Amino acid sequence: MVNDGVVNSTSPAGVRLRWDVFLSFRGEDTRHGITQSLYSCLVENGIRVFRDDDRLDRGDQIAPSLLEAIEDSAASIVILSRDYASSHWCLEELARICELKRLILPVFYEVDPSHVRKQRGPFEKAFCSHENRFGIDKVKIWRNAMETVGGIAGWVFTENR
Repeated sequence: MVNDGVVNSTSPAGVRLRWDVFLSFRGEDTRHGITQSLYSCLVENGIRVFRDDDRLDRGDQIAPSLLEAIEDSAASIVILSRDYASSHWCLEELARICELKRLILPVFYEVDPSHVRKQRGPFEKAFCSHENRFGIDKVKIWRNAMETVGGIAGWVFTENR
């Protein structure tokens, strides 16, 4: 919960977090479309938004600066697109976002929320691939986070084609 920028949930009383919103998204899918539009709109309305502007180096660990930004944000907007789950970086972000138990606002971008919740459709193959690379225990954490976010009422957005 935010009241004049002060978080009343999992942060110590009276502590102002650096960011109002952390944007979680799969860059290849949405960076120059919906993510850019949403970011611009939020910033124009005075919302302090963290958006990863730098392409992450490929590796096995999420950048510590991203985890710090998640922890220093009052809420997260998660833009779930078809290839979101193919990125272990996105899934690490999502797991940390869920751990913090702060406000999560999901945007289901050209995906069915039930596919997110049940890891079906475009998500099924990604999770199977991750199990081979990262192991069942790690992927179980990611699956639980995806199920949690898929169960939150959000916005379903489909581009007119």
